[in-house]
Amino acid sequence: MNRRKLLSLLGMSPALLASARVEGQQPKAKTAKAASGDGKVETLNPKGTPPPIQLLAMAPRLGSLDGKTVYLVDTGFEGGGFLLNQIQLWFNRNMPSVTVVFKRKAGPYAEDDPALWKEIKDKGHAAIMAIGH
Repeated sequence: MNRRKLLSLLGMSPALLASARVEGQQPKAKTAKAASGDGKVETLNPKGTPPPIQLLAMAPRLGSLDGKTVYLVDTGFEGGGFLLNQIQLWFNRNMPSVTVVFKRKAGPYAEDDPALWKEIKDKGHAAIMAIGH
């Protein structure tokens, strides 16, 4: 296994390889001191420690969309609104019994929109969100 891959598995920066090469080019007296254990390297994990997550159960699935209301939620991601408009046209042509409501989420993607979530929960049966990527 090469050193770069080994360091990445340990969560260490491959930049340590560069410093090891520089040490190898220095006079042997300094290299001997580092090899004897007197030298110390302190690193930080750039990945950090992610916060714990709370798992939620999936929503119950609908047996059919006939007579149901589906919300199409645009989060503002480029092209998302166009995609949702195409989905709305598809529903209108192929499943006219489904009520489709197009909504634009307030604020940026990561911000909450409690009013919209409440409306979907109260009046809708399903939601499709265009979140990008």
